[in-house]
Amino acid sequence: MPPLLKLVSCVAMCVAFIPTATVRADTNSTDWTMGPFVRPPDAQPIIKPNPDSVFDCPMRKMPVHWEAPHTFNPAAIVKDGKVWVLYRAEDDIGKGIGGYTSRLGLASSEDGIHFTSQRAPVLYPAEDGHQSADWEGGCEDPRIVELEDGTYALFYTQYHRIKGEPRRTTLGLATSRDLVHWTKQGTVQGPDAKGKLVTPSKSASLLTAVKDGRVIAAKIDGKYWLYYGEGTIYLLTSPDLKTWTPVPNFSLRTRPGHYDSGLAECGPPALLTANGIVLLYNGKNAGGEKSDPKLKPGVYAGGQALFDAKDPTKLLARTDEPFFQPELDWEKNGQYAAGTTFIEGLVLFKNKWLLYYGCADTFVGVAIAQPKPAELRP
Repeated sequence: MPPLLKLVSCVAMCVAFIPTATVRADTNSTDWTMGPFVRPPDAQPIIKPNPDSVFDCPMRKMPVHWEAPHTFNPAAIVKDGKVWVLYRAEDDIGKGIGGYTSRLGLASSEDGIHFTSQRAPVLYPAEDGHQSADWEGGCEDPRIVELEDGTYALFYTQYHRIKGEPRRTTLGLATSRDLVHWTKQGTVQGPDAKGKLVTPSKSASLLTAVKDGRVIAAKIDGKYWLYYGEGTIYLLTSPDLKTWTPVPNFSLRTRPGHYDSGLAECGPPALLTANGIVLLYNGKNAGGEKSDPKLKPGVYAGGQALFDAKDPTKLLARTDEPFFQPELDWEKNGQYAAGTTFIEGLVLFKNKWLLYYGCADTFVGVAIAQPKPAELRP
């Protein structure tokens, strides 16, 4: 079972000072946290690499084994009574972490555990005007949200990697009505108060809420709120998912001696609950004197943070221990040797929370929790 959760009140090292907000935490309760999340009996990867899948790459002008070595880091959504997972798949051209090309595959399931994948990826580098952002590194690490009108918004990492040029990652947005055909909307960015353009690098978590049994995008004060970032978590707002404004004086930072001592990185879409906004996020354990001695250096584990329901910048509480971490062999052994349970997808399906996560940069897993009443109403 995952370790018991303990609550830590906000201190200067874990959130930037916000002059207009008083940060508070109920240190006597963990009722706001989601879970506990448990693995299915005899848990196995729900999505694995498939060396037989072949795709005609429009950039390479040749067939590629697009999901041969690694399939991991999933987004998830419910549509037509099924769970649909978009997952990062790496081809077998290249070597080493960051040395392959990534494309996004699509798989569906009647029960949320047993999946059937489509034969071809649904989002990938192409000659579409976006190749300067996503070639040849690819399209990575998606998070997906259903909008009020039924459109699906997908935030993903655009990875530019060309020999002789600096590598870079930027946050991209794509939209779809059917999960199969996607329109790339370009890179998410916006000017700060001084006019400087802010361009997130990756890992976006849009605020959502449960409405009539559906998890859909939610607004506060007429705006969408997008937590983002790897290393430190920041915040953007938008009235329409087109025009973006960075939120000043906000950051969720690393904490020495904790599971998130190395970095903090957004997980699935944030959830507006009766207790406040719950952000599930990924923490990487640092090495050396800043490390959490209870975890292996470099390991990724899941944490939770609570923000005020009326002010998404106001941190109320944060878990002091991970609520989910690598335990099984296939979560600890793979391309990423330190092990990961990298949380990215969360759905409400048949009155259960299903949490989808990447394992050691090689597989996809799932964990299950019972919803609490407060999570089903904002």
